[in-house]
Amino acid sequence: MSAGTGLLADKVVVISGVGPGLGRALCVQAAAAGAKVVLAARTESRLREVADEIDGAGGTSLIVPTDITDDAAVANLVDRTVETFGRVDALVNNAFAMPSMKSLARTDFQQISDSLELTVLGTLRATQAFTDELAKTRGAVVMINSSVLRHSEPRYGSYKVAKSALLAMSQTLATELGAKGIRVNSVAPGYIWADQLKWYFGEVAKKYGITVDQVYEQTASRSDLKRLPEPDEIAKAVVFLASDWASAITGQTLDVNCGEYHV
Repeated sequence: MSAGTGLLADKVVVISGVGPGLGRALCVQAAAAGAKVVLAARTESRLREVADEIDGAGGTSLIVPTDITDDAAVANLVDRTVETFGRVDALVNNAFAMPSMKSLARTDFQQISDSLELTVLGTLRATQAFTDELAKTRGAVVMINSSVLRHSEPRYGSYKVAKSALLAMSQTLATELGAKGIRVNSVAPGYIWADQLKWYFGEVAKKYGITVDQVYEQTASRSDLKRLPEPDEIAKAVVFLASDWASAITGQTLDVNCGEYHV
């Protein structure tokens, strides 16, 4: 990792929702593309772990523990970023709350409200807060959405409600912020072959008396490439949309699912 090279050379990228799997990959790939990376999430120890990885590889990072449902915390995130690096070129909104995996008929309204508060309103709060700085650099916002947009499978209703609202908001923001030169796009991953999914496939394998490899093969068989994308592959799509190579792209959703769905 070194400044001056890569799609995000010398840019400052803020990433909210830094956790294991995709959150980590977003930070590491942005740094590998030359960006100075600001890591934001509620758990400081997790931020430190990823930041140490970036710094150890020669990158530049800043950790700012942040709850994006709190106005003061988000204002502090903006202030710390600008004080440290003097600019903001991209905001990647990855924070979300997974609602209960129950049918909509059985889902508690509070669980849906909590999901919307973080996934949609928290993301809007962060985007609003960074708008003035992003306007100065004619920067980019990238929303992490989900391929739940593309299906209506049972028990995913609450999740689809939140992610569909996020998409609608993202499209409107693209229109509203376009005059300021700010691009707003979304990436919609399908299954992501990371620790959480590996654990889940392990549970499915136990339930049906089969192997994890068999669960993987059955799931991947629905995609054109017959495999599942890995976190770094999702993150590289985000890097592209955050970069100047995507300078004429806004209001769009890029599906990264190895061909599971066609849109």
